[in-house]
Amino acid sequence: MAKSVLICDDAAFMRMMIRDILTKNGFVVAGEAENGVRAIEKYKETNPDLVLMDITMPEMDGIQALKEIRKENGDAKVVMCSAMGQQAMVIESIQAGARDFIVKPFQADRVIEAVRKVLE
Repeated sequence: MAKSVLICDDAAFMRMMIRDILTKNGFVVAGEAENGVRAIEKYKETNPDLVLMDITMPEMDGIQALKEIRKENGDAKVVMCSAMGQQAMVIESIQAGARDFIVKPFQADRVIEAVRKVLE
C-alpha cells in the first residue's frame, strides 16, 4: 500500500512542487497545511505515515508544530524543510524529534531519498 505524506509549507507553490514529486514516486498526499496550527489539525485528521514540515511558517512555526505532533504521537515521522542558513533551527528540529531535514531549494531525488529513508 502506498505511504501517505502530509505536506506543511506556507508557500502554495512549494506544496504543489512537493506534491508533484511525491505523487510521481508513488506516494499518496494525505493533506496539505499552510501553517503549524493547520499542520497539527491535519495530522490528527489524516494520521499520515510521514510529515514534510517547513520550519518558517506563520501562526506557528514548524518546530513548535513538530513538538505538538510528537506529543500527540511519539512515533510520528517528520522530515523538516528549511532554507539555507537555518542550521540552528535544523539542529533544534532534530533535537525535537525530526527524523531528517531537506534544505531548500531542494532536488526531487533528495526529497524522495529522505522520505524513503525515514519510512523504511
